[in-house]
Amino acid sequence: MGFTVKRVARLIAAGAPGRHADRGGSDSIKGLYLCVRSKSNASWSLRYQLRGACHWMGLGSARDITLATARDKAKALRATLTEKIDPLAQRRAEHAAAAVAAIKTITFAEAATQFIAQHEGGWKNPRHREQWTQTLQQYAFPHIGRLPVDAIDTPLVLKCIEPLWTTRTETASRLRGRIESVLDWCKVRGYRDGDNPARWRGHLEHTLPKRSAVAKVVHHAAMPYADVPAFVAKLRTRQGTAAQALLFTLLTASRTQEALGARWSEIDFQQRTWTVPPERMKGSVEHIVLLAPQVIELLHQLPREDDGDGYLFVGSRPGAPLNPKALHRVMARLKLDAVPHGFRSSFSDWAHECTAHANHAIEISLAHKVGAQSERAYRRGPMVAKRARLMADWARFVMTPPKADKAVGDNIVKLRERERP
Repeated sequence: MGFTVKRVARLIAAGAPGRHADRGGSDSIKGLYLCVRSKSNASWSLRYQLRGACHWMGLGSARDITLATARDKAKALRATLTEKIDPLAQRRAEHAAAAVAAIKTITFAEAATQFIAQHEGGWKNPRHREQWTQTLQQYAFPHIGRLPVDAIDTPLVLKCIEPLWTTRTETASRLRGRIESVLDWCKVRGYRDGDNPARWRGHLEHTLPKRSAVAKVVHHAAMPYADVPAFVAKLRTRQGTAAQALLFTLLTASRTQEALGARWSEIDFQQRTWTVPPERMKGSVEHIVLLAPQVIELLHQLPREDDGDGYLFVGSRPGAPLNPKALHRVMARLKLDAVPHGFRSSFSDWAHECTAHANHAIEISLAHKVGAQSERAYRRGPMVAKRARLMADWARFVMTPPKADKAVGDNIVKLRERERP
């Protein structure tokens, strides 16, 4: 007897355990069964044979699935049997694929967090993590943070960076690069496929105007080298660790982070050198700084922490270096429109314009790469003697107080009159 809606309802209400076949009716489906276990537990199943074996496949609860729906599902599944496809094996494969897809699904915010956690150990500047996190949280997460990474496309990337491109070009450029890095990481980890929608070359460069067209490059504000001696004279009148750190940075023509991270174990007073380890260098290569006598004198004036291998310039917290902002505050109090990093430019201009020192000695002193890769392979010597003379000349120049302005005519020397016969 074929199933009807009323008959199905009566069988479920009776709650008598058993399997009831849908047979005999014009709409009946071969192998469809109503399996009753109790009044509250009844379900649909499909019985079929394939390759000489009998199989039972559940179709769902009879309370949730109507008779018509159960027949439609059973009919579709029996259609696959004509192709010798096992519907039960097919469903298991689909469930497995869905489970794998669920495991591989990750949102952009989750991916960015994992990317930062895995890469921050290689970032020399502790502010790098803060900048990465802040940029993505502020500009990317509101648009794509909750989206699966495999759903992020070019329009979504542009939604993050395009509003900033003409007004805050540098920030937008860094944001684009960071989104690109996170999505590249996702592809390697198997979270997404295809091209990176945040890539610049051959992609976004055809959509967004070049940076040079919308924003000019702004270099660090630098002091003219001719004004440095007068500034140093004022700086030497100030007390405190920040003023000493700024003078050390200036005399060594070093980067602020390199100078403030310097430890006593890196200083060799006998050889008059300061060895900066590669993990603190911008180029990740060890750098030896030649110290002028004035720098050695400055170092002897600095206090040391109890452990003996602390930082040269200790911050407000024991065991922590001085904050870079302290150097900026010193220059602000002296009402100067320049930044500490700009003294590297002052040093370079002075060395190139006012001295005969070799370009290689100047650039190596600034920890710049000099020449082509093949040339650098043969020029491996650190040019210690030449660089020592260069840094000594720089220290002598900046530490020499400027002469007072002379009155007009004071520099005129009269020639002795020729004696008349």
